[in-house]
Amino acid sequence: MNTVTVNASRRYDIRIGSGLLSTLGESVKALGKVQKVCIVSESNVFPHFGPAAQASLQEAGLETSVFIFPAGEASKTGTTFLELLNALAQAKLGRQDMLVALGGGVVGDLAGFAAACYLRGIRFVQVPTTLLAAVDSSVGGKTAIDLPAGKNLAGAFCQPSLVLCDTDTLNTLPEDIFRDGCAEVIKYAVLYDPQLFHQLESAGLDFDRESVITRCVELKRDVVMEDEFDTGARMKLNLGHTFGHGIEARSQFALSHGKSVAIGLAVIARFCAAAGVCSRGDCQRIVALLEAFGLPVTTRYPTEEILQYALSDKKRSGSTVNLILPRAIGDCVIAPTPVAQLKSILQAGL
Repeated sequence: MNTVTVNASRRYDIRIGSGLLSTLGESVKALGKVQKVCIVSESNVFPHFGPAAQASLQEAGLETSVFIFPAGEASKTGTTFLELLNALAQAKLGRQDMLVALGGGVVGDLAGFAAACYLRGIRFVQVPTTLLAAVDSSVGGKTAIDLPAGKNLAGAFCQPSLVLCDTDTLNTLPEDIFRDGCAEVIKYAVLYDPQLFHQLESAGLDFDRESVITRCVELKRDVVMEDEFDTGARMKLNLGHTFGHGIEARSQFALSHGKSVAIGLAVIARFCAAAGVCSRGDCQRIVALLEAFGLPVTTRYPTEEILQYALSDKKRSGSTVNLILPRAIGDCVIAPTPVAQLKSILQAGL
């Protein structure tokens, strides 16, 4: 097991290893002053891991309730959010009690936002069961729900009290969902770590899960501790996301987050190569690695339609959008970009 500690507005550990789900109850109990726990999960995940999580909590003497919602991004709405808040009230959770987010990014986002708002804030624990959630969304305290106008437009910064990443849960993932998380792994390598990028090129999908997850979490830990509230260096984590979110929203979330980010990353890499920001060789390596992991690198959606959704993204600031541009693998910069230039950038990248 590896442990990474985050010192942000709340100090917490991220534990990464095999068999950690069985320690959930004692780990929550050790956080102190908790009597009731609500497990928040979704319909695909709970049948696999819910009974074990519930048993571990109950064996630790914790009163446990469960809130399960239909799987998928389509559930990350205000309606589900209010249903969850009402469920917490009906279960009579108090300020000292906790939520456990058992699942992928949608579960973590929804449960974290509920934890931030219920009784003006209670604690929660992240138990990510997808690679994408393990390396990215479970760490750093960003929580949100989607609005009709765009993705993650209502939310709060709310750091978890603990993250338990049981790598055994990844064994049940469909390969397509596992590849989805690889898009975020590749993003971290492009942003910060040429050695990690080379490791992924060499190992492909057979990379060592515990070590790669740990490395990604360490990289995110460093960024969160420098810029917890996303006003500076943390913006770099949006590499590939501006156009990626536009593509994801245009698809009405039929295209997954990871695949959308992969396309966004390929688009921005091709633009940077065309504009002389990065070498064509690095661009080709980025696109080739995405393809080697079975991820898409282009889309047939019209430019205007992608832009319509991309411009609803929360990263927009007035007449500019902060794009993250790779200058080389491991070296990216934040580039405030006039909205008027986005169409030509997107066209060059597609």
